[in-house]
Amino acid sequence: QLQLVESGGGLVQPGGSLRLSCAASGVTLNRYIIGWFRQAPGKEREGVSCISSSGDKNYADSVKGRFTISRDNAKNTVHLQMTRLKPEDTAVYFCAADRDPYMPICTFLRSYDHWGQGTQVTVSS
Repeated sequence: QLQLVESGGGLVQPGGSLRLSCAASGVTLNRYIIGWFRQAPGKEREGVSCISSSGDKNYADSVKGRFTISRDNAKNTVHLQMTRLKPEDTAVYFCAADRDPYMPICTFLRSYDHWGQGTQVTVSS
């Protein structure tokens, strides 16, 4: 049973940085597309970034150039490095795993069947 646990959220000032982590148990994470999503109060959940089993990466336009997704296979973890944070980045961030293994291309429209509990990111002065 795949279980995902996010960590690394917190309160940061505008312009600051945070690194989110998505740790897995139960399966080898690098077999699956992993996506990061976020949901702000009163807004729909949106895709932020994803990485495929072959290393293909995708980013929402709003975070391109500021966020970087990466894998740490030794720790069975996916990271989301967030820099130059803005107040509009404030949200609960979730990681999710695709239903199917070994998919080479990632999009936010895949069937993400496994979700973590989320971690709060607040960008405020």
